[in-house]
Amino acid sequence: MADAPAPAKRFLLASVLKPVDDTRMREKFANSLLDWPLAHVHIAGRSPSSDLPQPLADNFLRVTSHPIFWGSRLSLSRLAAQGRYWRLLRTLRPHLVIVHAPELLPLTLLWRALGRGRQFAYDIRENYALNVSTQRIYRGLVRRALAAGLRWVEATAARRAAALFLAEASYADELPFLRVLPTGRVLVLENKYQPAAGEVLPRAARPLPAATEPLRLLYSGTISELNGVWEAIEFTRHLRRHWPSGAGLTIIGYCQQPALLHALEQVVAAESTWLTLIGGAEAVPHARIVAELRRSHLGLLPYRPHPSTAHCRPTKLFEYLAHGLPVLVPDNPLWVSLVRAHGAGLVVNFNAGARAATAVAAALPATPFYPSGVPTDAVLWAGEGKKLRHLLESL
Repeated sequence: MADAPAPAKRFLLASVLKPVDDTRMREKFANSLLDWPLAHVHIAGRSPSSDLPQPLADNFLRVTSHPIFWGSRLSLSRLAAQGRYWRLLRTLRPHLVIVHAPELLPLTLLWRALGRGRQFAYDIRENYALNVSTQRIYRGLVRRALAAGLRWVEATAARRAAALFLAEASYADELPFLRVLPTGRVLVLENKYQPAAGEVLPRAARPLPAATEPLRLLYSGTISELNGVWEAIEFTRHLRRHWPSGAGLTIIGYCQQPALLHALEQVVAAESTWLTLIGGAEAVPHARIVAELRRSHLGLLPYRPHPSTAHCRPTKLFEYLAHGLPVLVPDNPLWVSLVRAHGAGLVVNFNAGARAATAVAAALPATPFYPSGVPTDAVLWAGEGKKLRHLLESL
């Protein structure tokens, strides 16, 4: 008698502010889940464009994207996204929901309570309550109330979730509600790099330019003061004076703060001969960021010291190392240990201005980057994907 065919599996990955082509949801989680026979992955999130409100299907890869949010972060569309998410839960009837945003947890808990056998997992991508408490985006009672509400809903969801995924190992110590959970339900899945289909990664370091060519520096990802966008500009301004053919900086990513973006655009307009901005008001496709990464000579991580980032390793750090791009990092022990283990870059005090630029200009030609080749196991998602599949198979 022939074996019964494997049942189809429907997975729903959901966020609001993250786009439907977000690298963690689409390139990492979704690709790992597609290893199940007959699996179909649905991804809900922000539309990559204001004119794409309809589901986007890729039948060959068995992935369907569902834009549930578009427009301003503070628009009514963000509230409407909750209704769209609820309709997806009711119509798709997924076997497993993986929630990538805390604001979707209340409806997910309600959905689980209204039916037997419904399961969800929660992907903790940031220490959200700590961010709200320390980054001063909100003020006074609003800040304290929002942080307390986030912590409460996360703790409630954690007790009912089939699994919890942590983007950073430090969250296991930072989040008190995790300490009472069985360790088998909590899994660290770092934001390591997942190559695109057909992408061939380099095996050696990206070479520095000839003396007749300018040095190309890169700042990618979220554009913010906390992530050091002004430090990146000031450092490049000084480095231009010490590199034989000058230097240029490309800033590529999304800025969520209109006032900061306006100020940045003014600086870019005044320094357009060496300073380029890609994105800003719009999210940039990850493939475009990777293309810019491939033509750069140095990757900058000029983060300001802050409790919300002190114990986290940025996604871009893994991306830069996977492509053999030399990096400049501040003296963060967690980042420095990874960089030094692979000879991937230099430690820089970005607040030192001209002194830092002078030191870097002198050290670059004399430093052999990635002497043992570009690391793979330490920076690629493949190992994290295996951990994800193993845990989900055990549910």
